Amino acid sequence: MSRVVDVEFSVPVSFSPVDQYLDIARGAEAAGFDRIVLPDSLFHPRRQDKDYPYTPDGSRMWNEDTQWVEPLIASAAMGGATSTIRFCPQVLKVGPRNPLLLTRQVASVALLTGNRLDLGVGIGWDPNEFEWCGAPFKGRGKRTDESLAIMREALRGDWMDFDELIFTPAPSEQVPFYVGGHTEIALKRAARVGQGWTSAMMGYDDIVATVTRLGELLEADGRSLADRGDGRPFAIQVVCLDRFGTRGFTELAEAGVTDIIVMPWMVDGHGFDCTTEQKLESIAAFGEKYGLGS
Repeated sequence: MSRVVDVEFSVPVSFSPVDQYLDIARGAEAAGFDRIVLPDSLFHPRRQDKDYPYTPDGSRMWNEDTQWVEPLIASAAMGGATSTIRFCPQVLKVGPRNPLLLTRQVASVALLTGNRLDLGVGIGWDPNEFEWCGAPFKGRGKRTDESLAIMREALRGDWMDFDELIFTPAPSEQVPFYVGGHTEIALKRAARVGQGWTSAMMGYDDIVATVTRLGELLEADGRSLADRGDGRPFAIQVVCLDRFGTRGFTELAEAGVTDIIVMPWMVDGHGFDCTTEQKLESIAAFGEKYGLGS
């Protein structure tokens, strides 16, 4: 049996207890899923000084009791428990972080997992995370662009143009950057430096419009949705709010989506905090229904 829909599927570990991560990764790999996506939050500030950009009312979907773990460390841990499934922080907040330290972490995970890392990257939206990590919130977009340029050069494993430094060993394959964000600036960044784009929660119509715009921007940059520069399609990774099941997934694939993020236990009516056994049963059932292990 071949896949019911010609698209990749990813499982998020967001809001799951940390002690379930390894089991979810092993179960998703066995069921034929392509990727684990991981959330990133540096800490939970008591005050919220800026609206969260991906909910209608600007509120956060988590609180101080939500379990977080550093996504690159989690990817390395899950990589050691699996052999084929890929890992994608979705998205890693580049703005508050030092790009050279981040390069070392990214290269290490790619090396330890056998090039199974797709790096979702974004700026970061919370001023507190910038302030308390010693990075100014003002000018964060430009500095993130500079950081991504530094990381891309450093990950090649050659002597760098500034200060004559080198990162070795380097991954044997390019680490794809999946750029997050829904704004025009974010889409331009994805077309300029990314090998993919990743969404927060979006409706189908907005996804279609975004894919169309990305196609235009990529063509202006000499690339295309069909070829991101290395012979592979430009990755379009989405969390869609209003397309589900075979018909819905097919519509997304036809719109240019390459990777659909699904939480199988939520599809089956279970909550974020359901048991490991319930999650594994839902993962296995989803994989069988859509022929992922074929």
